[in-house]
Amino acid sequence: MDASLRSLLRGHWYDAVVAVLHDHGSDDPRLQHAERLAVAAKRILDLDAEDFGQIGSEFDAGWARSVESASFPIQPRDPQRGALASLDGLYELMLEVLELRARRHEPLQVVVTAHLIGEYLPQLAWQARLGHAGDPLRMRESVGERWGSASAECAHTSTARAAAKRSLNACDGDVVGYTAYLDRFHSRLGNALAVCAMNHETVKAGERPDVGKTCPTPCGWAVRGSLAERRDLDARVRLALIYQDSAIVALRHHAPVGHFFGVPSTAEIVEAWLATWERLNAPWPDGSNPLHGRAASDRGEASEALPGMRRLVSAVADRPIGPGRIIRTIGDQISAEIDAALPLGRG
Repeated sequence: MDASLRSLLRGHWYDAVVAVLHDHGSDDPRLQHAERLAVAAKRILDLDAEDFGQIGSEFDAGWARSVESASFPIQPRDPQRGALASLDGLYELMLEVLELRARRHEPLQVVVTAHLIGEYLPQLAWQARLGHAGDPLRMRESVGERWGSASAECAHTSTARAAAKRSLNACDGDVVGYTAYLDRFHSRLGNALAVCAMNHETVKAGERPDVGKTCPTPCGWAVRGSLAERRDLDARVRLALIYQDSAIVALRHHAPVGHFFGVPSTAEIVEAWLATWERLNAPWPDGSNPLHGRAASDRGEASEALPGMRRLVSAVADRPIGPGRIIRTIGDQISAEIDAALPLGRG
């Protein structure tokens, strides 16, 4: 059994590790702990973010605290704000998952993860400016004036208005209402914030790529700070929106889960990513593409599943963000437990 388990762990096949250990039915506490770790690794690899907090609470380890920091709090006023306070941990985890899914040769999951990376990119761009990642517990102190209102001067669509309004009171009620906000509105919050960032007092028409609605009459809170700071935020938000509208994200919409048709091939993913990267990396009229600037991290791109992805995330965030090691750390702990219980050659 030990040789097969070690082979599965090298490939990060934690679901299979769970099955082998469960079938073995050992009463050795080390193997039982290894099985619990493998269950946790599988759930984290599946990006089962709803349960990240629970997973983290079940283990006393550094990686468990990192999982908690990547989670969305279950209670609306939980003092530990996780990914509502900072998206850095969640993006490190998603980048790690992207690499492991590619290593496991799972093209559909690569596409799904690439899609998820786009979900909160505008919020990641706003995070340093807001001091949080769109936390509804703190949005009232961060925005104001026409945000979430029915004012005719607000450039938001009805969908963006709904998300903006809900963000102001999502933590005031019960868990059901707060959970509904996270499920239906929170991922739209970044796009509402994006409109506010792309205002006409900061960037004039034609200076940068046209990526959607802009605001001709910005609120005072949206134009705080120096012009240089606002133009920097505008650029990073535009880059995030270009990615959301890219070929690699569109591929997700043509890859239905639960059907026999439409699963993308590796060649299709490569083609879509090359088209995406070409568009992301294109020069802008005013020369402000963040991928060409100081914040673009260039760490080990040749080994990436989608070369340049961590550079994109880092450029949008305006700080280096790369793949974390949560899942691989759990894998190392599983290996250590198995090695202790089943020395090589036994089992």
